[in-house]
Amino acid sequence: MTTRYGKKAQEEVHKAMHEEKHGELKSGRSGKKVTNPKQAVAIGLSKARKAGAKVPAKRSGSKAHH
Repeated sequence: MTTRYGKKAQEEVHKAMHEEKHGELKSGRSGKKVTNPKQAVAIGLSKARKAGAKVPAKRSGSKAHH
C-alpha cells in the first residue's frame, strides 16, 4: 500500500483515531462525541489540512452518482 498522505497528516489521523477509540474525540460545531472511525479519519485529515500538511483534496460524499 502506498502512502497517500504526508507524515504530519498520518500523525493527525493517528491522534484522531486514538481519541475516537477512547471516546475523547468531539465533532466541530455540535461538540458531539464521535463514534465512527471514518469520521475520525476525516477529522484527522481536516486538522492536517489546516496545519498545511500534504493531504489530497477532499473526495465528494457519495460515489453512486459518478
